[in-house]
Amino acid sequence: MQFYMPVKVYHERNCISNHSRDLASLGRRALIVTGRSSAKANGAYYDICEALDAFGVSFCLFDETEENPSIETIMKARDFGISEGVDFIIGIGGGSPMDAAKAIALMIANPDKNSSFMFNMEPHNAALPVAAVPTTCGTGSEVTGISVLTNHEKKTKGSIIHRVYPALAFIDSKYLRSAPMHIICSTATDAFAHMVESYIHTNATAYSRMLVREGLSIWASCRDSLSGARPLTEEDCDNLLLASTCAGMAIAHTGTSIPHALSYYLTYNMGIAHGKACGYFIPGYIRCAAESDSEAVLGMCGFGSADELEHFLIRICGMEPLTQEVINSAIAQVLSNPAKLTLSPYHTDRDVLHRMADSCLSYRYLE
Repeated sequence: MQFYMPVKVYHERNCISNHSRDLASLGRRALIVTGRSSAKANGAYYDICEALDAFGVSFCLFDETEENPSIETIMKARDFGISEGVDFIIGIGGGSPMDAAKAIALMIANPDKNSSFMFNMEPHNAALPVAAVPTTCGTGSEVTGISVLTNHEKKTKGSIIHRVYPALAFIDSKYLRSAPMHIICSTATDAFAHMVESYIHTNATAYSRMLVREGLSIWASCRDSLSGARPLTEEDCDNLLLASTCAGMAIAHTGTSIPHALSYYLTYNMGIAHGKACGYFIPGYIRCAAESDSEAVLGMCGFGSADELEHFLIRICGMEPLTQEVINSAIAQVLSNPAKLTLSPYHTDRDVLHRMADSCLSYRYLE
């Protein structure tokens, strides 16, 4: 077994200002990568600017990262970063800006390469240093080397082959407090999916499962706040971010599995948020697993059955039934890449995928 986690993580209130010297040590000019507005609305952008200013580090802003960033966006940001002479990258936001930051760092460090370099079969780790500031509670991108991008040519999402781990991660619950509840619920569902898929995975180890056990226990403490049974507290925000980071560390070692692969069709073709899209398939993935595995993951987070979990996810994410056409298309996309099927520790074929997904046709709890 092997365990590797090279990211220095600061998880505390005001961690950016508390550890601004570490941030400034990454370079002399930063490219800050964000979405359109949330990094400014929650204050993270301004905290980063203040920290850089304190040490005389200059910076520029690329705020055009869309949800599920595209290859084209990465190349546009790469060209901008090169023209600005940047020597490190800071990603602020959910998984999209952080994943984009890592891909941009790779491409700026390899200015002679075209976009196909991100997906070729020659893993290459030369990249500019990256700092990551998560402002949602699902991706775990701040502690993984993974960068998932939208490929419009193939009409799906996929990971770049290279592994670019952030040098620093700054985790502060105050940035999550301003997020809308539907984003918190969807991203928390993504973190949950990461943990379930990492635990029930061909590549699972004692170390990755250790992280899942801790993460699911922490995640479960926030269930009432996610369902609306009680208000979301600062402690809940802190715990949701911690669970997400544990989940990120877990998938950094195993990768994700079938629910994520099925979700990509829903996100690309139907515009369904990534975490919510994963939530459609997680209960079925658990139902099809070995009884010992399904009982283990459900027990860790306090659900008595996969049906109870499904009811919970429907409620917090507002999921509606899928059509047979959508399910067939999602399954066909997964079957077109047989390597995906090997990520499941149990035999997975077309029939199993349908058993996994067909409960999405009619949610009994929506009656």
